[in-house]
Order: sequence, then structure tokens, then C-alpha cells
Amino acid sequence: MFASKMGFPPDENLIKESEEKIGKVLDIYEERLSKNKYLAGDFFSLADLSHLSFTQSLVGQMGKEYMTTSRKHVSAWWDDISSRLSWQKVLQLYAPLSKN
Repeated sequence: MFASKMGFPPDENLIKESEEKIGKVLDIYEERLSKNKYLAGDFFSLADLSHLSFTQSLVGQMGKEYMTTSRKHVSAWWDDISSRLSWQKVLQLYAPLSKN
């Protein structure tokens, strides 16, 4: 994500390895979210909140949305937490900064 902005060519092997690692974590989340609405149970918590900025980068700037949408429960969880009014407000507040 940052290599091109820093003037470095992307390391395709590192990207592939990283995607595989993230995929394994998301597979664990898929299993967990098949039993609960949120990561720590049936309530929104810090466990979910801590994933908002990274997952937003994953599905946004990195263009890896398929990593969430290909997992039914992860996709539903992401749709739920990312559509929260408070997160939408954060995105609005920081949108001007992301254009720099």
C-alpha cells in the first residue's frame, strides 16, 4: 500500500504472503462470526472497533474488498460495523486528509 508512495516497487512475493496471512485470519473470523454477530459476542466492542481503520484500508485503498465479501459472515460483520453512523462520521472528517 505504501511502497509506491515511498518510491519503492511493490514486492509481489511479500504481497502474496501477506494476503495469505490475512486470509487465514479472516477464515478464523468467519468461523467465529458464524456463531456470534460480533467478534467478542453479540455486542459491538473494542474487538470490532479496533478493526475499522485497517479493514477500511484493505477494502478501500488496497482494493482487496474480495477478501471480506468472499466470506459470508465476515462480509455481514464488515457491512454492519462499517455502516455505523460514528464510523461514517470519522470517514467524512478524514476524507479531506486522504486526498493529500
